[in-house]
This record gives sequence, C-alpha cells and structure tokens, in this order.
Amino acid sequence: MFSISTLEDVVRIPPSMFGASLKKAGVAILKEKYESMINAELGYIIMILDAKVDEMGKMIAGDGGTFHRVEFEALTFTPKLQEIVLGEIVDITDFGAFVRIGPTDALLHLSQVMDDYLQSDVKSGTIIAKQSNRTLKVGSTLRSRITAVSLGKAATMGKIGITCRQPFLGAEDWIAEEIKKSGKDGGEAEKKEKKPVEVKK
Repeated sequence: MFSISTLEDVVRIPPSMFGASLKKAGVAILKEKYESMINAELGYIIMILDAKVDEMGKMIAGDGGTFHRVEFEALTFTPKLQEIVLGEIVDITDFGAFVRIGPTDALLHLSQVMDDYLQSDVKSGTIIAKQSNRTLKVGSTLRSRITAVSLGKAATMGKIGITCRQPFLGAEDWIAEEIKKSGKDGGEAEKKEKKPVEVKK
C-alpha cells in the first residue's frame, strides 16, 4: 500500500551547493540518495515530498562540506502479504504475466490465474482458458491478492507474487460475472426458503 513515511538522516552539503537554500540543497541530495531505492521495511521509496534541514551544521577537518541533520517525508509503496491490489498486465510470458502494481511489477504465474487449462500466447500477448474461454491480455486490468513478497537491498531487486485463484479476483469482467451469479443464486435460495403462510379463518 502507499503511505507517507517520516524519516531522519544526516546530509552532506558540498561547497558547490552553498549558493542554494538549505532546503533546496537538502532535498536534491535526498532525492539522489533515496528515490527508486528499495528498503526491506519501507518497501519502494518513490519520491521525496518535503524536508526540514537543521540550520546548524557541522564541519569535519579536511572536508569542505557541511553536515546537517534532516527530517523528511517520502512517498513509499509497501506490498503486504494478503493485500488486495489492482493492477494492469504489462507483459505476457510462457509462465504467466507481469502485472504493474504501484511502482513495480508482480508475477502472476499461470498456476495462479484460475482453475482451468491455460495456454499462453506470447506473440499475441494473451492467456487463454480452454474451458471457460476467459482471456487475459496486455493492458487488462485485474484484481489480485499478494501471496509472496521478497525485497532485496539492491535498488533493482524485489519480487512480488500474486494470485487470482480466489472468489472475486481476476479481470474486471470476471468479477462482474461472479457478482451477478452470486446475486442470482442468493435470490433463488431466498425464494426457496420462503414458505407460504397459512391463514386460519
């Protein structure tokens, strides 16, 4: 899920940035350091929103820069196990599909799409179900549940697994069909439960 996290750090402002305001220099340094980073606790750090830089800095002998404490806010995306997410299919492979959720892509393996025999057509960018004739293609929007999260320390690492093999998950038209069907079945069941009331004269 997306959230705004408040963090603290110490930034080194080099002499080349002394002409800029402390806030402008601090934000620029934080953006270079943190944006696009993956943190095991915070998840994906998307962007720096604001920063408060301590005006009183410190200097170290032999270093021309100044060091300042800074408190800043960052927009983050932290994938949580069992979380329901909405995403768009961006790629179809032999083994499944990659779904864009927030700032990253999650893997939807063929075995986690539905209870059906599936065929993946990489050339046309389509996954086809033989029994139900349901399809998924690049650009399809779907609702899924996060089942696996592995966030590495390197900026380019991070693996997320998702599933659609649960009620009311999958492509939007699949969910609409399930809702319509469940409403119809519920109405019929309610009619069957109702018994005629005998009126005594």
